[in-house]
Amino acid sequence: MKFLDEIKKLKKHKKAIILAHNYQTLDVQEVADFVGDSLQLSQEAARVEAEIIVFCGVRFMAETAKLLKPNAKVLLSSKNAGCPMADMITGEQLREFKKQYNNPIVVCYVNSTVEVKAESDICCTSGNAIKIINSIPQEKTILFVPDQNLGTFSAQKTGRNVIVWDGYCNVHHHFITKDNVIKIRKEYPDYALLVHPECKPEVFNQADLVCSTKGMADYVKEHDKVIIGTEVGLFEQLKAKFPEKKLVPLSEKAICINMKKTTLNDVYLTLKNENNEIILDDDIMKNAVKSIDRMLELS
Repeated sequence: MKFLDEIKKLKKHKKAIILAHNYQTLDVQEVADFVGDSLQLSQEAARVEAEIIVFCGVRFMAETAKLLKPNAKVLLSSKNAGCPMADMITGEQLREFKKQYNNPIVVCYVNSTVEVKAESDICCTSGNAIKIINSIPQEKTILFVPDQNLGTFSAQKTGRNVIVWDGYCNVHHHFITKDNVIKIRKEYPDYALLVHPECKPEVFNQADLVCSTKGMADYVKEHDKVIIGTEVGLFEQLKAKFPEKKLVPLSEKAICINMKKTTLNDVYLTLKNENNEIILDDDIMKNAVKSIDRMLELS
């Protein structure tokens, strides 16, 4: 494979490691030292021994890695790979949101900027949001940012009053629909429907299982006949890993453009030239890492 040998040599020479999200293209996943969801990648970034981390994902993920490994040089594989959901709230907007309530607890989805994490009390991922919310004292008002759907799903599962910000993942919110569910149920009536909690309630309330990408991957290991309701990168990964299993995507239109910006050439050039380094303000880092650390302590 083009660039593969070069990337291996550079990793060894520079004491580097490559982390890739489940939504990356298969060729990028294949050169990674670790592939996973946001929680897995956060945990891996915290424990890894490396001088350089190349993060194949989007900017907030690389920022999180820098928070957890401040002495490492963290590089984003594609400098323009951002997250529209993360950009739906700023640190200033969160400060104003908090002022509307009496001493609230802010739960911040990891899909957020470092400035928003710095204004939050505790982070969560799609895999541990319920656990995080259950850890908060009953008398506390909970604000959830920025994803309204994950916040709503977590509120349903915990029975807590969660006040959600009006943010969302464009891919899950707009390109995985109730109509997709109706159509796929008719075509594959004996398949299990798995969906990501970033989907709208009208979608996740119809699912057999609502879970993170790791949860979906774990389910597929043990089951056949599964509908994958998330960004298509995970379906492609699982189909390649388990070619004998009967898997179908809930929506073929569920493609994250930002996750697909990274190419194998990008990984090679980023590592070779040490491009796109994540530089964060020290004061913001000190506050932001607290919310991440609290999450990891509970995870």
